[in-house]
Amino acid sequence: MSINILWEKYINFRDLEARQKLILHHLPLVKQLAGRVAVKLPAFIPKEDLEGYGVIGLMEALDKYDPDMGYSFDSYAYHRIRGAMLDEVRRQNWLPRTAWQKLQLLRSTRERLEREKGAAVTDELLAKELGIPKEEVHQLVFQANKMYLQSLDEEIYGHDGSLISKLELLEDTNSQDPLDYVEEKDMKRLLAEAVDKLVDREKIILSLYYNEGLTLKEIGQVLEVSESRVCQLHSQVMKKLRVTLENVINI
Repeated sequence: MSINILWEKYINFRDLEARQKLILHHLPLVKQLAGRVAVKLPAFIPKEDLEGYGVIGLMEALDKYDPDMGYSFDSYAYHRIRGAMLDEVRRQNWLPRTAWQKLQLLRSTRERLEREKGAAVTDELLAKELGIPKEEVHQLVFQANKMYLQSLDEEIYGHDGSLISKLELLEDTNSQDPLDYVEEKDMKRLLAEAVDKLVDREKIILSLYYNEGLTLKEIGQVLEVSESRVCQLHSQVMKKLRVTLENVINI
């Protein structure tokens, strides 16, 4: 199916299949722009992320493009895609614009000097080349390091030599401690075994009170006994369960 037919189906009927094919057709434009933008950005911003932002810009361009505006979709999409990438980079970047510009200048100067000398350059040489104090160079480097983002999917070697992701090393403060979980699970099992040893009437009292949510008065009506008698029976059952569990735990 030609690109013109796809455009006709999408513009006239908003055909979703045509939209998907148009997106796929223009993905090379997104990749091309991501490569150009990535060259001007710090290394910690992955080109793949830029491509993702660019795809969002591409979809927005498709939705808002009007051929009656008098220019091609590629020209229109170019600015929308590039703008989406830069907007997202700016949104994630917490540094003031002036500090960002200084970091860009520091990076480009370092790269130029390294190409000229064929080796790494010192902060003293950078400071001299930029015409700023060495302490300011240190501050800029510190800010750049704070901006560095790490992927939690990145794999590193563990103590046993096996590869593990950084995500696996993070503590989940919301998760239950494994030992507490085992103890809780074991206690529930012991409680179930203790309840199973009760006589039927005692089991009924526990079930009506804890499972069905009945009051002692309502349980008394079910068992045809007084409320005070149910209270007495409930206390006896709880004491019996407590003694049973203590005997098992202390074994």
